Amino acid sequence: MATDAEAAGKTVDSRAAGPNGAAVIAARLVRAGCRHAFGIPGGEVLALVDALGEAGIRFVLAKHENSAGFMAEGVQHVDGAPAVLVATLGPGVANAVNVIANAQQDRVPMVVLTGRVDPADAHTYTHQVMDHAALLAPITKASLTAVTGAVDVVIDKAVAIATTGQPGPVHVDVPISVATDPQPLPLVADRPWPAAAAPAAGAELDAARALFAGADRPLMVVGVDVLNQGGAADVAAFAQRFSVPVITTYKAKGVLPEGEPLAIGGAGLSPKADTVVLPLLQQSDCIVLAGYDPIEMRVGWRNPWPAGAPVIEFSAVPATHGMHAARHSFVGNVAAGLAGLGAGLEPHPVWPDGQAAAARAALRGLFAPGSAWGPGQAFAAARAALPADTIATADSGAHRILLSQMWTCPGQRALLQSSGLCTMGCALPLGMGAKLAAPERPVAVFVGDAGLEMVLGELATLRDLGLPLIVVVLVDRSLALIELKQRRSGLANRGVDFEATDFSAVAAAFGGVGVVADSAATLTDALSGALHRNKFTLISCVIGRRAYDGTF
Repeated sequence: MATDAEAAGKTVDSRAAGPNGAAVIAARLVRAGCRHAFGIPGGEVLALVDALGEAGIRFVLAKHENSAGFMAEGVQHVDGAPAVLVATLGPGVANAVNVIANAQQDRVPMVVLTGRVDPADAHTYTHQVMDHAALLAPITKASLTAVTGAVDVVIDKAVAIATTGQPGPVHVDVPISVATDPQPLPLVADRPWPAAAAPAAGAELDAARALFAGADRPLMVVGVDVLNQGGAADVAAFAQRFSVPVITTYKAKGVLPEGEPLAIGGAGLSPKADTVVLPLLQQSDCIVLAGYDPIEMRVGWRNPWPAGAPVIEFSAVPATHGMHAARHSFVGNVAAGLAGLGAGLEPHPVWPDGQAAAARAALRGLFAPGSAWGPGQAFAAARAALPADTIATADSGAHRILLSQMWTCPGQRALLQSSGLCTMGCALPLGMGAKLAAPERPVAVFVGDAGLEMVLGELATLRDLGLPLIVVVLVDRSLALIELKQRRSGLANRGVDFEATDFSAVAAAFGGVGVVADSAATLTDALSGALHRNKFTLISCVIGRRAYDGTF
């Protein structure tokens, strides 16, 4: 006999009651490959934190939600699963705004789970209550709310939106009752989502192929979307097959191992590097953009070639940024696009005048460490002393620009940083996340003294996790990059200098080992000792003020 609802033509959910909503969320995240979550618990997310642990997702307590998000990103860059950030309502969500904006600009797939009071309660109970969706709408790909009967669908959507196209953060608000009440069993065990497609065959691709086939000086610019699509090996193989020199953005360093002759180097924020790289672009008769996203680049990379230049672009999403133009533009899977571009073509000798090789040598000469102690010698000594497979992280500031030019990457995701938003305080938590996900690999954090002072509390998190992280802090007692800009603008020195902190004492207070380095030899010794410890080592590299002048 039909029920009243059936007789009225309404849809009836006949699924049996299953676990609570928090458990459904955790199970769907496990299915997506997530094994870590980061945040600070509050009363509104207790059921969620418990469910994550029961499902096998390790919840890591940070000292601030901003750091928690960067730890989650550090894990994501190693294991490839979406980053998971958990924040309670009100101040927890507000604290996470910076790292969510960073995930948007740095193209990081992140699921942001926030607690909230039930909608009925929000009409009368206003303590800590704010509109999370309105706050986060400008800096997320989507903001969803988990609802009874569709928790599995909401989480699957969040993962799909976060990881497809150009990755980014997706927010999911989880009301208390949805997290704690039994939910209908999931509708489907697996919900497939469309993958990026290859460019369609036709006249446009034929024209691009003809342009590439006739090029004597082809050049590739490779960006972060290649990594996000898992296409690094295919892109490297294409470059090697056709002997195409490769320039990368900072985040794409290592797509082609930087020891190979075709690897010109990284570009993005260094005017010094641009004096070599930009003229090479002007000399090229076919520029291939492979997953290149100019959000990483300084203003000097706006319109770096003239209108009508021979540019073929393969991008994950339509290029609406306005930073450059392309003669042929294809949207979809970058590796598949390159395969279509090279289909049926035979390699031929390129760059007969040797300009690409000369540019590679010139770029390395520009960033030679020099004979005097300073940041250049410090980075050269660190690269020589640390194993080839070391994962390095860089904070924002003058040191990041120089390090990004000097640190050679034998593979992808070997230098992690905030290159879109360029936010300070990211290097330490990024390194912690990377070490959690790859405990067998050395991880070295490079940070300025001001950046480290922003996140000193996370040294306690580092202690609690027992991670043998290597932290190299460049001590110059100044916001060096901003101070340099002040001088170049003819402005007075204001608000950029500060006194030194005894970081060795700080390290000891937090259960680590503190060491001071004031030469390449002492830094090498400090790094050697750090590699054999079972606790973190904080190395203070004393370089002095204005040490970056002329370096980048």
